Amino acid sequence: MPYAIVIVPVAPLRSTASHKSEMISQLLWGAGVEIVETAADGWVKVTNQYDGYSGWATAAHLEPVEEELYLAPATAYFPGWINRVTMNGRLMLVPFGCLVKANSDTSTQWGNITVKFEDKPLPLTHTGVTDTEAIKGAAMQFLNTGYLWGGVSVFGVDCSGFTQNVFKLSGIPLLRDAYQQATQGHIVDFLQEARLGDLAFFDNEEGRITHVGILLNDHEIIHSSGKVRIDPIDNEGIINADSGLRTHHLRIIKRYF
Repeated sequence: MPYAIVIVPVAPLRSTASHKSEMISQLLWGAGVEIVETAADGWVKVTNQYDGYSGWATAAHLEPVEEELYLAPATAYFPGWINRVTMNGRLMLVPFGCLVKANSDTSTQWGNITVKFEDKPLPLTHTGVTDTEAIKGAAMQFLNTGYLWGGVSVFGVDCSGFTQNVFKLSGIPLLRDAYQQATQGHIVDFLQEARLGDLAFFDNEEGRITHVGILLNDHEIIHSSGKVRIDPIDNEGIINADSGLRTHHLRIIKRYF
């Protein structure tokens, strides 16, 4: 089965074929994957169609599909914090931002699974002009979501999973990790020139980029650190709004639209 689609709300993506290994990312319901290797006990190594990120998943979380469906573009997304679907008649709740490959807004067929949309997905409409308020609205859906290493959903998210999944709904593809996202876009020279939707990147003492967040303006940032939160930012970096302590050192600002 070279191609498959994720059929659970959130599927862990692990570094090795073991439930005890590090969760390096996640796959949301409806994500397409290519299966590149199989191992014992139902493990498969997959590559995420969206960003090319690879890891080990459980085959039970996937449904084999034809290449035609795998290659089909996503047509809609789910806008609620949780959304109801049925899979062969059984109810499932899937998180905000799941993309849908379907030619109907009521149902679709994924392999041997009939999917019905109890809550209606919204069409993806990318006009070529980015709506910054839509980016802000998507980001606010994650507000107070707990930080989770490797997480990509409103149930738990890391810093780059947060930015990637906010931007994807506006048709802006970001790579998975913060240091990878920093290689994309165009440099904004000064924080004072920043605008809503720019990404700010932060480094550690060794100079490695380890954190990213979405600028709301030239003095506020929304980012996943402990939880998804809004904090002040200045030319040096982020200041925790609750403690008053400086938490992240600003390295670079990038613009993607």
